[in-house]
Amino acid sequence: MKRVCLLGASGSVGDSTLKVLRLYKDEFYLHSFSVHNNLEKAKQIIQEFSPKNLVVSSKAVETRTLGDNFQGCNIFYGEEYLEDISASSEVDIVITAIVGSIGVFPTLAAIRANKKICIANKETLVTFGPYIKNLLKTHPATLIPIDSEHNAIFQLLESKPKSSVQAIILTASGGPFRDRNINTLKDVTIEEALQHPTWKMGPKITIDSAGLVNKSLEVLEAHYLFDFSFEQIEVVIHPQSIVHGIAEFVDGSCTMYASHPDMMFPIAHALKYPHYPTKNIVMRKVHSYQTLNFYEPEPKRYPALQLAYECGKRGGTAPAIFNAANEQAVELFLQKKISFIDIPKKIDEALQKLPIQEPTELLGYLEADSLARKLVKGEIEC
Repeated sequence: MKRVCLLGASGSVGDSTLKVLRLYKDEFYLHSFSVHNNLEKAKQIIQEFSPKNLVVSSKAVETRTLGDNFQGCNIFYGEEYLEDISASSEVDIVITAIVGSIGVFPTLAAIRANKKICIANKETLVTFGPYIKNLLKTHPATLIPIDSEHNAIFQLLESKPKSSVQAIILTASGGPFRDRNINTLKDVTIEEALQHPTWKMGPKITIDSAGLVNKSLEVLEAHYLFDFSFEQIEVVIHPQSIVHGIAEFVDGSCTMYASHPDMMFPIAHALKYPHYPTKNIVMRKVHSYQTLNFYEPEPKRYPALQLAYECGKRGGTAPAIFNAANEQAVELFLQKKISFIDIPKKIDEALQKLPIQEPTELLGYLEADSLARKLVKGEIEC
């Protein structure tokens, strides 16, 4: 039995992970997990999976009603305990499904503890990409992506020499506004932005996806995961969300990874790796896919995408600034303090005003992250 630590169990990726664990209950044991403040979900998980440890990352008084132990599960309050359960010697696999920068430090702890890490937290590689790459040179941790697009590329490249690959292509649904008049995007409401056409996700990722910011972060992440230049990483709009990744080879041929849009596929692959999943998740015959469309994203509709390429090429702390500015801008949008089209403008402003550094230590990236958040909130001027 492989012992699993699931960070972010109450989110959409966490929920899909629990489905996979049910499917492979004879191979994996949920040893530890975390939620932010969803105690009802936590109770259900404890009652079903009998884990050893739970971290409730929120320190709010109302989250302490479970006490220090619930039905044999030890409970810890505060995000600092996420690192403890990630690095525990009793854990074999860590799944990082927490959204936002809170997921960075437990992922770093898991790398230092040489764990097998199934990573869905984009912020870790986007914010600390160069630092993470150096860390992996001295720590034999295994990093496997469970974003559907990155996992697809991972599988497509696994048995191919890198020299044979000309480009990797990430697909994007285009979000709820892919066909909307661009001139009306300034009037987008929160409710409209939260209506993703394909995936059911948390509010932050859903807002990101509506403006292709999520795909912008994935471009940056793909660079660090697969070590391809930004000229070799492309994005296409694919409304059906059936094809999740494409590898284009030097001879002009392409190989595509296709499946029903369900996060159970990449999660099962990552958990079982280097072995292949042996149980049916969702069966779809090729003829059921019918039409598959692909087209280039419009720069005016998705301005964040070009910003991501620009800051990726600049390197250093530019991706960290992009990510932090976006997180803060999305929060302001959800608070109705800025408009939807102001989100990429806030990212651009931060990239223009803040200095781009090339730190050798973690602190330099953290400082860039902090400055970007303060700038977007209006707490500092540059």
